[in-house]
Amino acid sequence: MKITVGLDVGGAHLKVARIEPGRAWDVRQIACPLWQGLDKLDAALAEARPLLDRAEGAAVTMTGELSDLFPDRKTGVEALVARLSRALGGGARFWMGKRGFGSAEEAVQHPGDVGSTNFLATAALIGQHVDEALLIDFGSTTADIIPITGGKPAPFGFTDAERQTTGELVYTGFTRTAVMGVASRAPWRGTWVGLAREHLATMADVRRVLGEDLTDLDQHATADGKGKSVAESVTRLARMLGRDAADGQESDWTLVAKWLREAQLQSLVDGAFQVLSAGSLSRDAPVVVAGIGAADAAAVAVRLGRHTIAFGELAGARGEPARAATHAAPAVAVALLIAARQS
Repeated sequence: MKITVGLDVGGAHLKVARIEPGRAWDVRQIACPLWQGLDKLDAALAEARPLLDRAEGAAVTMTGELSDLFPDRKTGVEALVARLSRALGGGARFWMGKRGFGSAEEAVQHPGDVGSTNFLATAALIGQHVDEALLIDFGSTTADIIPITGGKPAPFGFTDAERQTTGELVYTGFTRTAVMGVASRAPWRGTWVGLAREHLATMADVRRVLGEDLTDLDQHATADGKGKSVAESVTRLARMLGRDAADGQESDWTLVAKWLREAQLQSLVDGAFQVLSAGSLSRDAPVVVAGIGAADAAAVAVRLGRHTIAFGELAGARGEPARAATHAAPAVAVALLIAARQS
């Protein structure tokens, strides 16, 4: 097998997976705030250059065309394909969903198949290892919930618009989602308090209050532009309830954070039950968890009464690279799929 790289170009991150035979995989997430300009993609690609050098095959999937940098998806696909082709060379192949891989020229001819179909790549790779499963990929911004049957992806929707009605795309993220997008109220000392409908805190703050280490996962600025200590996260969370941090004890803020996490997980549970209600999966089909929120996706699987498999281990990674591969599943998937095609 040749050295191959897979890239998942999102609106907030660039994820790169380098698959080299006989060596541990190198998988990284690089901050790429695409809404600020295409130069941010250039900078992320420059940071990823050590992974890209000497690669004999490169495959790309993307969701970054949704960035508000672009007036529409088609323009976004065209701009990203052009930029990536210059950086990776003419041999780069672009994931086009149901169409498989194509050249840059083919990609711009089928923007609807290129944009935001990375979930199909992940599901396709899973289908090579298990006949049926439910994929839950809980990322920084969204969650994909995709059934796999007969060893193939079996979603009921393919576009974002369709998947937001089928339960297969839940627009809530492990770190970047604003708290006001998760709940409209929270419990406080025996009462309910309406939450501020303003971008004052994110789910990254909630998870820091709960003691989670987000050092390598939360790569963007906070809501107030200040630091990412637990104390600063409590300050931002308190503002959601119209309070200062000193108005409550640690136990008060921990309880609020726990409730908000549960409220977010419930939206994933709801989406999963909607997908499962179609009856395409057997009762013992596992949940394959992926994304930086894979541990929370596993908690959803418990609520569904199903056992879990981590994507990275299913894909063949071991040790710490397996965790990184789980976090960047689409990048790993396109790297392995293109390697198999070119072998």
